[in-house]
Amino acid sequence: MGDAAPTLWPPTFSGAIFDFDGTIARTGWIWEEVDRAFLGARGIEYSEEYARTLSVLGFGAGAQYTIETYGLHERPEDIRREWTLLSHALYRSRVELRPGVEGYIRSLRRAGVRCALATANEPELIGAMELVDVVGLFDTCVHSCDVGAAKDQPDIYLEAARRLRVPPELCIVFEDIEPGICAARSVGFATCAVRSGERAQRFERVRSAAEIHLDDWDDIELR
Repeated sequence: MGDAAPTLWPPTFSGAIFDFDGTIARTGWIWEEVDRAFLGARGIEYSEEYARTLSVLGFGAGAQYTIETYGLHERPEDIRREWTLLSHALYRSRVELRPGVEGYIRSLRRAGVRCALATANEPELIGAMELVDVVGLFDTCVHSCDVGAAKDQPDIYLEAARRLRVPPELCIVFEDIEPGICAARSVGFATCAVRSGERAQRFERVRSAAEIHLDDWDDIELR
């Protein structure tokens, strides 16, 4: 894409990689409930900094971080299982895409742009949703557990581009977290910062790290 900032419509890229939580679905309320329940059961106070950290790490590294930070004598796999159980019903029956995002992704695909989901979320939760057709919406879906790396590393975005068969320099990454934006840019992806509307997001920092930004998906004028 050269030095010019990418345009969202008409697209100036051949591949598009989307984060899930916060970026195309507002799920922060679910994870705040899960974090408060999990920490509260152990006598630990919830903090937005904890939520921000876990949004980058995903389940595996996040469980290890939680154990080390709070001195818990628990196994990471047990913590992952508890988080999944706490959130499963809410993801299955209540998670929807943000207004405008499904129409935009389908328009991209009709225009020949290949689209991937790249999420730190667990496959069990993404696959359980009744109101979001992930399989029908994306060409491929990559999870942090697939690459063994958190989103402060570019592995998940590189794997998504590999599966799409589009080089990073012809892809754009849509993210709501600063570490993800920085990791993607470090290996040649164009980036769009997306305002999540969630309290834990520091949007000014996310926006300053990306080439372009987006407040709402409905803001994109499809012609």
